[in-house]
Amino acid sequence: MQELPPHQIPAGKSVYFASDFHLGVDARVTSAERERQLVRWLEQISQDAAAIYLVGDLFDFWYEYKTVVPKGFVRFLGKLAELRDRDIPIYLFTGNHDMWIFNYFEKEFDIPTFRSTIRREMNGQLFLIGHGDGLGPGDHGYKFIKRVFANPSAQWLFARLHPNFGIGLANFWSGRSRSANPDAPEFLGPEQEWLIQYCNRKLDTVPADFFVFGHRHLPIDYTLKNEHSRYINLGEWLTFNSYARFDGQEVRLHFFENDQGRVFGQ
Repeated sequence: MQELPPHQIPAGKSVYFASDFHLGVDARVTSAERERQLVRWLEQISQDAAAIYLVGDLFDFWYEYKTVVPKGFVRFLGKLAELRDRDIPIYLFTGNHDMWIFNYFEKEFDIPTFRSTIRREMNGQLFLIGHGDGLGPGDHGYKFIKRVFANPSAQWLFARLHPNFGIGLANFWSGRSRSANPDAPEFLGPEQEWLIQYCNRKLDTVPADFFVFGHRHLPIDYTLKNEHSRYINLGEWLTFNSYARFDGQEVRLHFFENDQGRVFGQ
């Protein structure tokens, strides 16, 4: 776990968190329209953003060849570049769909990229932030696959495929995934929500006020076993268009261009 320097949020500013955009796959709206929604959201929050954390699965698939990146997403990427040119800090986390982000965002946009959970103090409150995949009990099959995909030899072998074939193959399998075929939202309760179990266990060794994760595809705000710390799941943008805002004192989930948004776990 990486520890970042403390961040004092200026008065009138906020920190924003969002994850699981899954650009590249259609859902409630097309991927192209979702990209435009994200650009509108980024412009809206830029008015008071002290920092923006993009917590994984920005893309339904991403692979960086040495000189090639996946086609598309130019409005979204252009907006990130614009915000960085305005000196708004942006932090990016890889998820299970875009774990093959390497150094493109660091080199092109000056956006730090994290591959595991980080801890950071903001205004005296401790945050643990990460995508959330591979944490908690169970899911041994996925954890094995993640180790394979994270292996440099596997990445080298995939890079030998021509981009037309490699990215086409990946997009085919990605289209068969949970992101393209979402289940009906359901909060399973603390005994079955694996990230709640992870957070409660983590509290025994790593104190934190807020555990902020994605991956679960459900906007969740749940108070943990010490009756103080909270698990915040950011949900996704396939259905909910959900995100979290820290105003320097409190974290709350919000919904962008979605009047039907619902927070689970409360």
